[in-house]
Amino acid sequence: MKKQIVFLLSALVLGFTTVSAQGGGGPRKTVPERVKEVMDRLAEFNLDKDKTTKTEEAFTIFYTDAQKMMEEMRGGGGQPNRDEIRQKRQKLVDDRDVKLKAIFTEEQYNKWKNEIEPSMRPARGNGPGGGGGGQQ
Repeated sequence: MKKQIVFLLSALVLGFTTVSAQGGGGPRKTVPERVKEVMDRLAEFNLDKDKTTKTEEAFTIFYTDAQKMMEEMRGGGGQPNRDEIRQKRQKLVDDRDVKLKAIFTEEQYNKWKNEIEPSMRPARGNGPGGGGGGQQ
């Protein structure tokens, strides 16, 4: 009986360790959460009410469309085509950037593209599918 309890506890510890080692398994942020995160980072721009509204709208459209695109890709069955995803996402980014250029000053837009946007990309792990190489 003692051996069975020790075995069970060992299996549980191993299971929890394996699951927690996977990482990144938390819930995805909602569109409003993502928009708020961006707007918090853009607070230093001191946008007036009109520009704030237009900026929030641009990011809401961007994140909503990106979410729909990914849901369609996942729901389509089979393995999604990375090049197709990249092209569709780039079009969304380009559309968003056109709107942001009309809202921001040139200095603000450059700060967005060169500093803020890169810092918002999710960190990639070093495992397979994490962008860090994996096994070859």
